[in-house]
Amino acid sequence: MLGLPFINVDKSLPTLLKRLKSPVAAAADPMSIIKRAIPESLPIKITDILPRLKEGGAFVKFSHEPHIQVNEIEGTLRGFLKENPIKPWFNPFRRVRTFLVYGRPWVEDLHRFPSSRLKVEFLPTKPGGDAAELSQETLYSLFRKYGKLADIMPQPTDSKVLPKFAFLNFIRTRNAIMAKNCMHGFTLPENQGGGMAGTVLKLGYEQKIKAHWIRDWLFSHPRVVIPAVAALVATITVAVFDPIRTFFIKAHITHNFHISTNKAYKWLRSQVTRANDILNFKKQRTEDAGLSAIWDDRKDDIEQIQSWLMETADTFIVVQGPRGSGKKELVMDQALKNRKNKLVIDCKPIQEARGDSATIFAAAVEVGYRPVFSWMNSFSSLIDLAAQGTIGTKTGFSETLETQLTNIWQQTATALKQIALTEGRKKDDKDAALSDDEYLEAHPERRPVVIIDNFLHKSQESTLVYDKISEWAAALTTANIAHVIFLTNDVSFSKSLSKALPDRVFRQISLGDCTPGVAKRYVINQLNAETDDADDIASGDIQLLPSQRRKDLGELDECMETLGGRLTDLDFLARRIKTGETPKKAVREIIEQSASEILKMYILDIDPTTRDWTPEQAWHLIKRLASTDTLRYNEVLLSDTYKTHGERTLQALEQAELITILSTNGRPASIKPGKPVYQAAFRYLVADEVLKARLDLATLGQLIKLETAAIERFEAELGLLGGLPGRPGEVGGRVRWLLGKLGEGQRKVEGYEGESARLKGVLRGEY
Repeated sequence: MLGLPFINVDKSLPTLLKRLKSPVAAAADPMSIIKRAIPESLPIKITDILPRLKEGGAFVKFSHEPHIQVNEIEGTLRGFLKENPIKPWFNPFRRVRTFLVYGRPWVEDLHRFPSSRLKVEFLPTKPGGDAAELSQETLYSLFRKYGKLADIMPQPTDSKVLPKFAFLNFIRTRNAIMAKNCMHGFTLPENQGGGMAGTVLKLGYEQKIKAHWIRDWLFSHPRVVIPAVAALVATITVAVFDPIRTFFIKAHITHNFHISTNKAYKWLRSQVTRANDILNFKKQRTEDAGLSAIWDDRKDDIEQIQSWLMETADTFIVVQGPRGSGKKELVMDQALKNRKNKLVIDCKPIQEARGDSATIFAAAVEVGYRPVFSWMNSFSSLIDLAAQGTIGTKTGFSETLETQLTNIWQQTATALKQIALTEGRKKDDKDAALSDDEYLEAHPERRPVVIIDNFLHKSQESTLVYDKISEWAAALTTANIAHVIFLTNDVSFSKSLSKALPDRVFRQISLGDCTPGVAKRYVINQLNAETDDADDIASGDIQLLPSQRRKDLGELDECMETLGGRLTDLDFLARRIKTGETPKKAVREIIEQSASEILKMYILDIDPTTRDWTPEQAWHLIKRLASTDTLRYNEVLLSDTYKTHGERTLQALEQAELITILSTNGRPASIKPGKPVYQAAFRYLVADEVLKARLDLATLGQLIKLETAAIERFEAELGLLGGLPGRPGEVGGRVRWLLGKLGEGQRKVEGYEGESARLKGVLRGEY
């Protein structure tokens, strides 16, 4: 209130206190206090009162008889107040004191507030005159009566500041207030040390703490402040946001707040679905009726996963299979059908995210980690960069992508452990006395299950995400917090997982393609799952299923041999048959579509700078696999096309799913098409004479370049040997070997050129 520009406190507050009827408030009125402090017997006449509420006192002007000394009046009044102390309610431990004013006080209403330190300036009595600089002894004698002094600090001797000054530090602020108001403007005569013309004392409050000193200190010490701010932000984040994030992760895993898990919603949905089926004369059936044949065939795999999840040992399960083999459906819909607490982490959106912020956000979404301030990562990096340019070192304010991912996985592990310990555990259980670790080890059925889908998807671009996930999964299983199941298309998953668990053996299930019999049953079940009774009644064929009405399903046996047992291809076939196509026509369309995909993905639209294979290398495998089901791995490596970086090229083509490499005794042994339908697609491509001639011509061009380069090396070495003096006989064997290689290479080049001429004729004569 004292600092408000539109309020005069010295005038407004006394008036307000007078209007109040409260006796306590009335007793705080300055006028009331002064009347109580001055006895009626004192021989003075009060002429004016100037309250100074900002300083907690008041000036009292009075008149007296000439024969009465003011010192006598001061002594009498001080004695009265000592015998009859007046203690206001707002300051019950200090009594009212009074002193005679010797100077000429400056009554102002500036925004200057009392302080225990006074600055005493020494001014001349007349402009242009000289003023004496008072000693500490003189200042002490003048001001000690107003209160105890803590220190007297004269002006430094080397200071050029005028006028001269000194600082008085009082123990209490009220003493400084009294001294300032009584001695401001006092003229010290010569006999008291004021010099020949006297010295005027000018007093003012001096703040011990400079204004804005906190702000100035913060800005002047960035090396200390910035790391401290970073630590404070981290502490607040841990204390405030981490419990919130743990709550949201638990809700994401347990689905406690999902409407789909609400019993009332489930009942209402089932009733609406049932009524809709009755109105439309539809039979009740499940959406995945077609998968029953697949699950019957893979019943052993399902039971194996379920038994592994009940073991107390560290559970680290890997389900490997080509894309479209039904890995996720097998685990989620069958093996974990009755499991409540499941966490699915899809690595695909995390790996495909562009930039650190997008990667952090994608990882947070997968586990329900919120709130997440992914944009703060870029912002804090800019701050860290600016601080490094300012103070020369990094402040640690920003966090790397690796650190952010580690925080997300650690918070998820905390939520998983809390779920495992709270779900189903009661205080009256027989093992309630067990510690948390002992309880988790004794009850594997209580542990949540973490499913990591699309593991090693595009791992050739970056392995950071997969390394952190592998380490986190290893920590979960080692601490018995959760079971972990990896779903991957990559056959080389053991290389990545072995880094996290080098001393453990993985529980592995490899899913392949369905047998022709199971594939046929799957397609038929898919056809029968879409029966519409209204159409049956209209046609009069109520007893016949769609598969029984079709006369062309006898072609399925032949089609299954061509199409194979990949679930995605079987779904595509079933959808085409439902539209009215015959099985043979549908398979032919699938083969043509697969052939187009192979051309686009592996041959035509290939940039050798971004791929680890050339179109000629991919065409070599396509042409060889078109005539045989399996190729020898080492035989392919010995071919001229795969002379350089052969194994790396084959691994890249396997990652791209053009081929599948089968192992025997832990070593690569054979090569097969990446999908069963690809072999038919390979034959379809090889049957195109123009395409075959074009790609064979390109292959021959590459082979001619390789042989020409080899011939040039042989010729260069022969020239070097021929230049030796005396032609020593020891080089004769080397010369003959080089001549043989030179002749063999030349014959190959001539053969390649002859074949190239024939292929060019095909290209000139065919469309």
